[in-house]
Order: sequence, then structure tokens, then C-alpha cells
Amino acid sequence: MTGRHLADVMTDVVKDRVADPQWLGDARWQVAQNPDAITMLFPAVGRRCGRGLLADAGPELADWSVDDAARVLLLAVLPLRGAALARQVAALYWQGGAAEKRAVLRALSGPGVGVGAVELPQHMDTGIGSGARELPQGLDIGAAAVELLHDAIRTNDPRLVAAAVGPAARRLDDGMWRQAVLKCVFMEIPLTAVADLDRRADGELARMLADLDDERRAAGRSLPDDATVLLALISDPEWARSAVSEENRHPESARTAHQGGIGDTASARSADFKEKTV
Repeated sequence: MTGRHLADVMTDVVKDRVADPQWLGDARWQVAQNPDAITMLFPAVGRRCGRGLLADAGPELADWSVDDAARVLLLAVLPLRGAALARQVAALYWQGGAAEKRAVLRALSGPGVGVGAVELPQHMDTGIGSGARELPQGLDIGAAAVELLHDAIRTNDPRLVAAAVGPAARRLDDGMWRQAVLKCVFMEIPLTAVADLDRRADGELARMLADLDDERRAAGRSLPDDATVLLALISDPEWARSAVSEENRHPESARTAHQGGIGDTASARSADFKEKTV
């Protein structure tokens, strides 16, 4: 019931923020009755609902716009599952402009904080909308999400890259995930956008960042401040020792959680990273 939960939260988010609430209500009803209706409605959302940033919607929706939330709502009420849902969502992504693509990517991740990629408690009070709610997961379109994430990360649009490194990026393999983080550094996208950073950052990412740092220093430039902090933290041998210790104690859970990354035992350093980069 992920879609239903996401729809409930997005309904609260857009309440009193949409320029034409009647249009959105009608659009939601049409999509719920006929999923093909979303093809014509999706591009019109910005014009009918507004494109301004969401105000006072909570940190989980930082940098979201009204049309982001309204489009995610329409996606969440699609009466489709499995392969049919994946085809419809992918079609909206490939046929859409940047705003529609970003909304699809945000629907795959759901509302979520990136900084340090801290795993949110399952029943976290989010303060979204008029009352606190459990943070919903994004739409599940299975392996089809990976192709969309790859495409977004390959673009030079910082809006799409930032949206692609949210919680949905857990589907990326380690190599592509590291490339995505490096792309954020190149484009000076704040690393607060990256989900699971404190759990997945590893020695190979440290090596890549160090090489980039050397290149920039040779050219008289420097890494962004948050990347410098991250490099210092993940290059620290104590990070590596904590990760190895965690894997030795709980090898199966450690591999599942972060594929050889920093690990949950680095929580204090994760807090330090957040404090220095937020």
C-alpha cells in the first residue's frame, strides 16, 4: 500500500498550496478511474497548480516545488501495479520535460532527507502537512527504476541529478552510485541530496575524491566544502576500522546494509558530517 500512503501524505502537502485545487481534485479522480488520463494531465500540472517552492513543508521536502508534489500525488493514485505501473511511469519520464522527469524521480524516492544518508526510523514523525505522519516510501517499479536513474545521472541538469541520488538510488550498484556522488561534487550539488551517504561511502569513493582533489589543487581550485569534509571523514582509518569491526560482528547484515561502506557504527562521525555540511 505504498502508493496509498504516499498519496495521503502528498494530499496533506498540497493542501492550501495549489493554485487550482479543484483542477487537481478532478485530475486525481480521472487518474484513479483511468490511468491513461495521466498522459494528458501530467504536463499541465505546473500551469494549473503552480511552480513555487513548498513553504514550511518540513526538511523531508526541502527544494520540492508545488508541481513536484502535485505530480507525485497523481503518480501515487495510479491504479496500477507491477509491470503495468513500471511502463506507465517510465513513459511519463521519457516523454516529459525536466519538470516531469524530476517529479517521476521524486516519486520513486518519496519524501526523504539526504544529509549523510541517515536511515530514518520506520515510524518517524515527519511533521509533513497538518499533522505528523510516518514517512512514506516511494513508488516501487522494480528494476525499471535503474534505467531512469542512470539517465538522470548522465544529464547535465542538476535538478535531475539531485533527484536521482535520493532513496531510490539504493537500487544503483556501488560503481554507479559512486559515479553519481562524484557527479554531485562536479556540479556542486550539496551532498545533503545524497541518500545513504554515511552507509555507502567507502574507500573507493575516498580514492576517487582524493584524485579529484589532486586534480583541482593542481589547477588552483578546491573541492566544495562538503566534499572536503566527506573526504576527510572517509579517509580516516577509524572509519575503516569501524566498518570492518561491524562486518566481523554481523557479516550478513553489514553486507546487506551498505555493501562494504562505512557502517552504522560510525553514527557519531555521521552526526559530525551532518553538523559540518548542513
